[in-house]
This record gives sequence, structure tokens and C-alpha cells, in this order.
Amino acid sequence: MYKTVVVGYAPHAASMAQQVEAKSNEMELQGWRLVSFSVTNSAKGILVFHRDESADRGE
Repeated sequence: MYKTVVVGYAPHAASMAQQVEAKSNEMELQGWRLVSFSVTNSAKGILVFHRDESADRGE
């Protein structure tokens, strides 16, 4: 299973990195693993996470 999250406007690389790190750590606690990341022209970040389906079923 995949999940996509958009992080807010971050005009500077350091603030974007902080947002990506915070969201990645939050999602990892829920069993999600960051697999892709890109930045839009509007300085927002798109993060794609993956989690095995067995984790969703509680196996």
C-alpha cells in the first residue's frame, strides 16, 4: 500500500529538509517507509510512503 503526503511551502532547503524529516519520522512510527520525494514549482514537497499490506491487516 502507498500513501502520498504533501508538506507545506518551504522556500529554503533547510526548512524543506526539516519538514520532510519530521513527517518521515512521524510516518515511520505508523509503519510507513519513505520511498520517494519531490519538490513542486510552488516549493511544496510531495512524499510517497510505502507499507506492506500485512501491516494494514494486523498480521
